[in-house]
Amino acid sequence: MKRLFLRARAGLRDAVKPVTGAILGSIAVSVLRMTRYFDPQRTADTFASVTRGIGPWLPEHKIGRANLTAAFPEKSPEEIDTILMGVWENLGRVAAEFAHIDHIWNLDPENPEKGRIEPAPGSIEKFLKLRDDGKGALVFASHLANWELPALAAPAYGLESAVLFRRPNIAAVDRAIQDIRAVNMGTMIATTHDAPLRLAQALQDGIHVGMLVDQHFGRGVDVTFFGRQAKANPLLARLARQVDVPIHGVHVTRLPNHRFRIEVSDEVVPVRDADGKVDVQGTTQAITSVIEGWIRKAPEQWLWLHRRWR
Repeated sequence: MKRLFLRARAGLRDAVKPVTGAILGSIAVSVLRMTRYFDPQRTADTFASVTRGIGPWLPEHKIGRANLTAAFPEKSPEEIDTILMGVWENLGRVAAEFAHIDHIWNLDPENPEKGRIEPAPGSIEKFLKLRDDGKGALVFASHLANWELPALAAPAYGLESAVLFRRPNIAAVDRAIQDIRAVNMGTMIATTHDAPLRLAQALQDGIHVGMLVDQHFGRGVDVTFFGRQAKANPLLARLARQVDVPIHGVHVTRLPNHRFRIEVSDEVVPVRDADGKVDVQGTTQAITSVIEGWIRKAPEQWLWLHRRWR
């Protein structure tokens, strides 16, 4: 009898799931579209206040505290809580800013102090070198500050790019997000089975390939991240093994007054094995160490709310 009940409950859940997904998708799309009609800076402030209020009641808050406590054992509980509230605030701002992502990029290289985007020293020179060297490149980023912004830099200044992304599970949300991203984010490549082949071909064609590489990847390679073992996606290192192109990181830091600083890292030299081929694990570790350095400078701006260590 119990087994029949469990089967019936599972069947009901499976039957209801598409309906609830459609409802949630419609709500999310409506909020996204409505947000575009309001002042982006005031909306970001409002969303930040909402997520600061709601965040501590969600299960992800407990995950975030555990992650931060393990990553920063020298910090007090009060310091951890301060960082964690900053994480929720940043997440709210990202949500509000995404609705305006098709026109949020505002950088005047001649007068950087007048726009919302401020390039870090040396970053424009590195960017121009990448754009004009006649070959592709691998560019990694992380969930820092507004992690959508690095993808806007390339097409804004004539650098041909392709960005790997993961589709949302809800179709209506996926369509709405793609409509916004398609305006000025270059070629978008979804994480399907043929994505590695498409990315490798793009590199061979001289296109610059970007991806976020800081989340847990169950089939990944072992790396050390904040002193603990974690699994990282080796795709970028595997592509570097196939196609000889430079590797750079790009990260954004949130500044006061709704401004951002964007920085292009120095070239990350891949680790090589005894035969001179790119060592996938070693190169993935080198990339992970760069990202850890970014996070340590602004831990309240990284997305600590997922189970990065498992």
